Amino acid sequence: MRKPETIERLYLDFDGFFASVMQQAMPALRGRPVGVIPFDAAAANSTVVIACSKEAKAAGCRNVMRVPEARRLCPDIQLVTQRPDLFRRAHNALLNEIACEIPVDAIKSIDELTCCLDRHDITHPRDLARRIKTRLRQNIGDQITCSIGFAANRMLAKIACKIDKPNGVTIWTPAAMPAPLLPLPLSDIPGIGVRMERRLGRANIWSIEDLWKSEPKRLRALWGNVNGERMWYALHGYDIQATPTGRGMYGHARVLPPAWRNMLHARECARLLLVKAARRMRRDGYYAARLWLWLSIRKDGAYKDRFREHGWSGGRYLPYVNDDHACLSALERIWASAQTQISQRAKIIRVGVTLANLAPARARQLDIFLNDDRDRQRWERLTEAVDRINGKFGKRVVTFGPWTPPPGGYAGGKISYTRIPSAEDFW
Repeated sequence: MRKPETIERLYLDFDGFFASVMQQAMPALRGRPVGVIPFDAAAANSTVVIACSKEAKAAGCRNVMRVPEARRLCPDIQLVTQRPDLFRRAHNALLNEIACEIPVDAIKSIDELTCCLDRHDITHPRDLARRIKTRLRQNIGDQITCSIGFAANRMLAKIACKIDKPNGVTIWTPAAMPAPLLPLPLSDIPGIGVRMERRLGRANIWSIEDLWKSEPKRLRALWGNVNGERMWYALHGYDIQATPTGRGMYGHARVLPPAWRNMLHARECARLLLVKAARRMRRDGYYAARLWLWLSIRKDGAYKDRFREHGWSGGRYLPYVNDDHACLSALERIWASAQTQISQRAKIIRVGVTLANLAPARARQLDIFLNDDRDRQRWERLTEAVDRINGKFGKRVVTFGPWTPPPGGYAGGKISYTRIPSAEDFW
């Protein structure tokens, strides 16, 4: 395993990405505390601030905070409805500008990326950071800033870029390590959340220094997998590359607006989300053998005895399909089961669908009794024709059954940090 003797990685994190994009697009918001919400202002008190600007953070607000609490801390906060398509276009524009200065090695989320440094950039990292920031300011705008970290590997660079936010530059050379790490809390290390911090505490690991002085095999045992050992080597400056992962599922979820929190509207939203998930799956060349539906239901709703407090979920096996007819037919069967277990008076807060047990088109194992019979082939050809028609016009013009988007739009086009939607996700 190689241990670099100099910095080799850049990690870039856009500061308050969603709110700063809104400030760049809407001049009236500049310099003011901004909170991005999922629904329009009429439903604001029943939702959360999903992202806030640096001005709002300075007043004590934070991401994923309920709107009444944000208003109490910052009475002047300006609430704006999310615009995922704008965020997608901003992400692509920013990446294009950065790629003019240095090739992007990996996109980690909609607001984070990493790059490998060449010999010149290793020698002059601050010059590279200055060029990136100048290009973004001149070609995109001065509202969207970024923090940049340089280190020997990706994880250390990621931690470093959080040190001097917003709009900072932090360089951690191998010769300086581990001194910059030791004063930080354990929660600053990617992969250490509240539960893992408690587990480490039970093992008498209370600080990054304790973690640093531990042994790789011990961390592997504490994590219960190889990730603990990989973290030890990454903290010690070794060149640890991310393990390639395969596609495991396709899914979408949506918090329902207050007027839609009933069984009828939840079913309409579930149909829409499933069609969009199936379309993404077809684009990538996969088939699914399992469909899950899950519902989050408010605790003060009326439930039947078999309903679990935190929600309801149900699944159905599929004969490796990807056409809309097969997926929607399975959903209707699951929904029929849900209706027998959930009161019609229940308040459905959130609905989600997941297509799982995936197989690439060339490697799927067919059921011996459902070996692509004529009906299935017809439905697949019909679905392909519908996709081509919608693709030609760049919008949803043909659907299988009703197509009723919930208020607020963007169902299936939500930004989930780790997935950047394509233009088709907004049809």
